[in-house]
Amino acid sequence: MKYIIIIDDSPTIRTSVEFTLKDIGFGLMHAENGIDALNKIQQLSANGDEVAMCIVDINMPQMDGISFIKKFRENDKFAPVIVLTTEAEEEKIQEGKKAGASGWMIKPFKAEQLQSVVHKFLR
Repeated sequence: MKYIIIIDDSPTIRTSVEFTLKDIGFGLMHAENGIDALNKIQQLSANGDEVAMCIVDINMPQMDGISFIKKFRENDKFAPVIVLTTEAEEEKIQEGKKAGASGWMIKPFKAEQLQSVVHKFLR
């Protein structure tokens, strides 16, 4: 099965992203930060499952979104990584793109926006 990994330290955001994407046809998995996400992705691979996409926040404890993207890209060059954050500075966006982010969305997000971006990348 292919999974969308929702990585955010806010349980409210994780739940609202999951609710927005529940009918998309992919498994959905939550992670609280970059380290948690990398561990869960490793478990998925061990079970023969794949990452379809990551949706990641930037500001998180233990491992932030930029560090996560860099680590994730060491093993997966192709799965889209969408940043969903309150960070809107051009400098942060460029740093994210350089790390390997595929797209950038600012919170709060509209459900239709997120669905549209996800569909665009997972056609």
